[in-house]
Amino acid sequence: MLTMFACDQPEEESPTIDIAAPVSVIQIKTDNLSRFTIATGNAMANKEMEMNAKLGGEFLLKNHPSYNRPYKLGDRVKAGQPFMEIKDEEYANSISLDLKEMNLELAEKTYQKQQSIFEKGGVTETELKNAELQVITAKNDLENAKIRKDKMKMAIPISGVIVEFPHYTPKSIIQQGAPLGKIMDYSKMYIDVNLPENTMNEIKIGQGVQITNYSVPDDTLSGKITEISPVIDINTRTYLAKVRFNNSKLLIRPGMFVKTLIKVREKNGIIIIPKEIIISDQNGKRVFVVEENTAYERIIETGIENDDMIEVISGLEVNERLVVKGFETLRDKSKVKVLK
Repeated sequence: MLTMFACDQPEEESPTIDIAAPVSVIQIKTDNLSRFTIATGNAMANKEMEMNAKLGGEFLLKNHPSYNRPYKLGDRVKAGQPFMEIKDEEYANSISLDLKEMNLELAEKTYQKQQSIFEKGGVTETELKNAELQVITAKNDLENAKIRKDKMKMAIPISGVIVEFPHYTPKSIIQQGAPLGKIMDYSKMYIDVNLPENTMNEIKIGQGVQITNYSVPDDTLSGKITEISPVIDINTRTYLAKVRFNNSKLLIRPGMFVKTLIKVREKNGIIIIPKEIIISDQNGKRVFVVEENTAYERIIETGIENDDMIEVISGLEVNERLVVKGFETLRDKSKVKVLK
């Protein structure tokens, strides 16, 4: 009977316990947000020049004036430094520079004499013109002789670094047009980048650009957009732009693969939140805010974004408390405990 009586008693219902989920929150404030586009390309020297022998003959390499030794690959050089000389006695004799200087001196004296006599009526105007013509001819002959002689020597054409330098045995005979080396000035450089079509109305000439390379991760160089093509490539849906930048420390080398970060758009005084806290599904984008230890779901509309942050156009208000940790398991009107 005792057993039957115990079985007939109604079971007491267990009380429902609403467990508060631990969350972390931040207070919503306004801030500024910039959107960037990333493009890559190969850095190229702003100036480069190949040197070739202007005539054939015995090759004589000069010493670098700063190091007192023959030039080497990788040397920094300045425009105007003596570089090489071609020795060819037969060619030098054919120039007859001294003779042409004497011819000019004689022609000028003859012209001056004829001019003095012409003023006294001693010679005709035609004779005076012929004397003047002799002076002009002698000057041209002398200039041509100097040009021919200058071909026997070569100076460094531009300041920069020797990046190509073929080896010639001292006093070896080279042919006219033989390569003597290449100089690059990469203290200033440029990059051709392909930018997405949807940025064409936002990127302008003169716009700033940040430039980085994986081999110099601690240094970011600044450049500018200097040229923009108005044509869209029908295959890639991109357009070409040229970025120029100063490289005074020579950190970036010609041919290096670099990354450019170009600001496309900037908005000030807007609500921005971390992108990682947004839950996206068929109902849209949603986040959670906390009011009096209760989490409320908010459907939001977003705007511009960068890698980490995104603009909220609607759905949130300034000074609301936004859940940034522990939101994954929340539902609308979940009880929460805000962690400090």
